[in-house]
Amino acid sequence: MKTVQISLNSIDKVKSFVNDISRFSYDFDLVSGRYVIDAKSIMGIFSLDLSKPIDLSIHTDEDVDKILEVLKPYLI
Repeated sequence: MKTVQISLNSIDKVKSFVNDISRFSYDFDLVSGRYVIDAKSIMGIFSLDLSKPIDLSIHTDEDVDKILEVLKPYLI
C-alpha cells in the first residue's frame, strides 16, 4: 500500500480524477481527517473538504509507478 497527497480543488479535477483511477481495478481510499471514502465515488469525494490536501491510499504494490504517472496532475 502507498499513500500520497492530492489536491482536488475544482469540479473538473474531481471528474477527471475519478475517470482516471476507475481504469484501475485496485482499491483507492481518500482520507480526510477521520473520514475515509472510496476514491472512485464522486458523491463521496464531494462530501469531503476539498479546500485542503487529501491523502490517497493506493491498496496495491503492483503497477504503483503506472498509477502515480496517471495521478501526476493531482499530486501535491
